[in-house]
Amino acid sequence: MISTQEHKSLNTKRHLNPSEIQAHLKGVEYIIMAAPATRNDRKAPIHFTIFLNTTDRLPEEIKTAVLEKFAKQYKITQIEDLFSQLDAVAFSLTTQETPMPLHLFKQEDKRALPNGIMHVIDFEGDSNEFKEAKEKDLTGWSYSYN
Repeated sequence: MISTQEHKSLNTKRHLNPSEIQAHLKGVEYIIMAAPATRNDRKAPIHFTIFLNTTDRLPEEIKTAVLEKFAKQYKITQIEDLFSQLDAVAFSLTTQETPMPLHLFKQEDKRALPNGIMHVIDFEGDSNEFKEAKEKDLTGWSYSYN
């Protein structure tokens, strides 16, 4: 089952603490997030982040296979600037139904915000399946449950 969230303006009410994150992720297979790419030197219109609910270190061949699966499933092309490894993730409670995942790549954010570890796949790409991000400059995320 996939639940989709999108927003125009997000106001964080609070962040989940580590035990709340652990409870929240029970039954979650992955979360996919799409946002407009905002870097000046962007190579594609959409910034994708896929959060895999695992703390296992994935071998390179598995990382490649997982990315190919998502690219095929969501018709993602022009994949650039790929990051794929275990990293810190925080969850914000907003006005949306499901908490918003946040990839914490800055050390100060990792220290300041309560977080958990997930396998994060972060990249720029293109897909007509994510028109809200591509054409309306909206950010959205979908949870996929086991």
